[in-house]
Amino acid sequence: MNSRDKNLVIVRSVLDQGLSIAEAAARFSVSRQWIHVLLARYRLEGPAGLEPRSRAPRTHPGATPEPLRQEILRLRRSLTADGADAGPLTIAWHLEQAGLHAPSTSTIRRLLHAEGLITPAPKKRPRSSYRRFQAELPNECWQADITHAFLATGRRVEVLDFLDDHSRYLLHLRAAAAFTGPMIVDAMNTLITTNGAPASTLTDNGLVFTARLAGRKGGRNGFEKLLQAHRIRQKNGRPGHPQTQGKIERFHQTLHRWLDARPRPETIEDLQDQLDQFRNRYNAARPHRATGRRTPEQAYTALPKATPDTLAEREWRTRVDTVDRNGKVSLRYAGKMRHLGIGRAHIGEPILMLIHDDQVTVTNAATGEVLAEHLIDPTKDYQPALERTHRPRRQKPPPDPTANPRKKA
Repeated sequence: MNSRDKNLVIVRSVLDQGLSIAEAAARFSVSRQWIHVLLARYRLEGPAGLEPRSRAPRTHPGATPEPLRQEILRLRRSLTADGADAGPLTIAWHLEQAGLHAPSTSTIRRLLHAEGLITPAPKKRPRSSYRRFQAELPNECWQADITHAFLATGRRVEVLDFLDDHSRYLLHLRAAAAFTGPMIVDAMNTLITTNGAPASTLTDNGLVFTARLAGRKGGRNGFEKLLQAHRIRQKNGRPGHPQTQGKIERFHQTLHRWLDARPRPETIEDLQDQLDQFRNRYNAARPHRATGRRTPEQAYTALPKATPDTLAEREWRTRVDTVDRNGKVSLRYAGKMRHLGIGRAHIGEPILMLIHDDQVTVTNAATGEVLAEHLIDPTKDYQPALERTHRPRRQKPPPDPTANPRKKA
């Protein structure tokens, strides 16, 4: 017996057989309230009123309004086509910026799943499995790296970026055919002038960032000497372990997705225009999950900035050489060859250089005699001696004819 037939039997047992409501409730194991409901429906609609009805609520006050639902779908498609982040957090932020009431991110995610706009990734590693670290203050750590982009001709060019670890604020984004050590130094100098010196930097082991860890001769490069001059602590990731620079690696994915959504530029200048547009949008018009749904610009300016608070590790090294025919020796300092004046009187002599940061003491390798002392000026190639501390060579006395018994009188 289906529900409609049972309801009809209950009603007719009361109306046609004269059972009381209490007797019918006991016989059919239902409540008296339910029998009253059935009788009311029968009197109003007849047998059709006894059909089973949905138990779902007639109204859904928590349901997403259709106009808001359509706006969520529009934002998802628009942001995706633009190469920008289009996750539930970003969509909610854009709704709020437009003055709309944003549903929870879980509601937005369910809506996107229902529309087939999210591709399931069951094998994706869960976020909870990652060991994360984050600087407590702006300028506590700057991450830097070099990625690449392509022009319309297929030419591959490099892109240098600096990212604040705490706020994800994009400090620098520049394109060039290839970046050299001096170009990295110039970029860092500009950033220090504009934003103040950071407490530390984190990079990979590329030669433009470090020479001391690459097994190269010549001591520290220009970037390392600049950090030392400002007492900035230098940190380098383990080779073959890009997870150490995870934030900037993740940033590169965002950058490349944005560039891939646009036609490839014809020149490096055109690429730079795209990068400038991206940087403005990334910093000011894109919330970040790790910054409490604030933009990187808001997070970077919300707290006082960290400053260098540890003494940088000093440089100590030695070098042996021979004074050349011009009375000079060569020394690589801050990534450039410097020529130290020793003096023509010492041409051909083997020498030992003791280098302590920017101070160099040159001695004769055989006798230990101090030949010259230098204080390196990083703006010049030739470095004159500060003070000649060696004694002048004694001139041989003229031969004494009387002292030679073999000489004829």
